[in-house]
Amino acid sequence: MPEARRAAVLGSPIAHSLSPVLHRAAYAELGLEGWTYDRFEIDEKALPGFFETLGPEWAGLSLTMPLKRAVIPLLDVISETAASVDAVNTVVLTEDGRRTGDNTDIPGMVAALHEHGIDKVDTAAILGAGATASSALAALSRVCSGEVAVYVRSEARAAEMRQWAERLDVTVRIAAWDDAEEALHAPLVVSTTPAGVTDALAHAVPERPAALFDVLYDPWPTVLAARWSAYGGAVVSGLDLLVHQAVLQVEQMTGRSPAPLEAMRRAGEEALAAR
Repeated sequence: MPEARRAAVLGSPIAHSLSPVLHRAAYAELGLEGWTYDRFEIDEKALPGFFETLGPEWAGLSLTMPLKRAVIPLLDVISETAASVDAVNTVVLTEDGRRTGDNTDIPGMVAALHEHGIDKVDTAAILGAGATASSALAALSRVCSGEVAVYVRSEARAAEMRQWAERLDVTVRIAAWDDAEEALHAPLVVSTTPAGVTDALAHAVPERPAALFDVLYDPWPTVLAARWSAYGGAVVSGLDLLVHQAVLQVEQMTGRSPAPLEAMRRAGEEALAAR
């Protein structure tokens, strides 16, 4: 009988998460018959109590909002990548009870860009300054050699992005959201906004757009991504990001490498098509 090992994704809300689909597809492809991957509706208040229930059968946890920062005090150590943005989306649990936190969103973004042939750009633009924007800025610190323009709605968010830029050693120019149409002319545009926010920008997509990384995956394509693709620009989707960061999670939690990226991508595409 195969050894039973457990993993799960935690967050609130969590019902929409594709992580179980991706991880289970990886387990099937890797022949890990004793492995299970579930989802749990957990908020910040419930998180410490959930950690107290974890036994030696647990191999790892994926974390989504609003837990990426709240989990840090519960861990023994976090990686430099996670520390750079104060956000953990991956916890690896060892049988002796050690809890290690990492952030696979950042290298996942970089890997998704590389897969689409985007290795280096001179400048870039970020639409939005929410929770995902700091990870996007960290990813761009590895891809963009020059200035990153960040289009924000409020001065509070602008101040936050300036702090992240200083911490990540990235040259940032803060711009008003009212001027967001100009962002679309950048060599790489990263949209980190919620669904619907960039729809009004689609009419301003240039005739020869460069590259767009839209972190959404449902609904897909977004209005902006559809127009971008129609004009021949390169488009990296939120599913690309989700799969690449999940690949890294599977490798850390199972100790098996490489994780089956294409099988995980197919499983994600099929799950989205069925929604």
